[in-house]
Amino acid sequence: MPGKTSMNKSDKPEFDQYANDYTEMHKASVQMSGEDPAFFAAYKAKFMAAQIGSDAKSKALSILDFGCGVGNTIAHLREAFPAAELYGTDLSGESIKLALDTHASEATFRTIENARIPYVDHSFDIAVAACVFHHIPPSERNHWIAELRRVLKPGGQVFIFEHNVLNPLTVKTVRDCPFDKDAILLPRSELLNLARAGDFESIRSQYIVFFPKPLAYLRLLEPVMGWIPFGAQYVVRGLAV
Repeated sequence: MPGKTSMNKSDKPEFDQYANDYTEMHKASVQMSGEDPAFFAAYKAKFMAAQIGSDAKSKALSILDFGCGVGNTIAHLREAFPAAELYGTDLSGESIKLALDTHASEATFRTIENARIPYVDHSFDIAVAACVFHHIPPSERNHWIAELRRVLKPGGQVFIFEHNVLNPLTVKTVRDCPFDKDAILLPRSELLNLARAGDFESIRSQYIVFFPKPLAYLRLLEPVMGWIPFGAQYVVRGLAV
């Protein structure tokens, strides 16, 4: 994920130091839920596919995983979007190296340089940022929203998933996670404002991931619970026009 996206090119990206241990650290950070990181990655990919509809299975959509880290979401995007062309980008060069080592056959990966997503305007049908923006300094968030808007095709969709600051277990998980030590969580209202400032339209939002594994039998209720502000995470999505 982009981590500290300082415009100073001499700064070493924050997540370079965590790249080799990221997967195990992530597992430890979410163990209280009873799930592993793959559950959350698959959840997001399935959610996106459900919003896209039948095109998710049949069309060769171009999808950007912004802040892809070591590429752990790619396999789940492939399952949810079997015909898609997948791309991942991240400020952490070390993370991109690991992504290439394990997922090069599944997606194209590039390192972010010079504070710019390394693709031309209107390149993608879908862009996803999964728990990335809380690692971006608040002063730079508008810039990266604009970058996501820039690389989306007209009619393209953005999905931004973030941790819910109203959920105490989520806040504790973030507080205790080593690679979240400098994270600044975003209230849902802030991310909605960022999406509006980025000129996205048809903006929608809902809360997600309500039940830990011992209560998994209740997850069938989650599609009608999106208005309840106690999910572990939330999503903001919008349309580029």
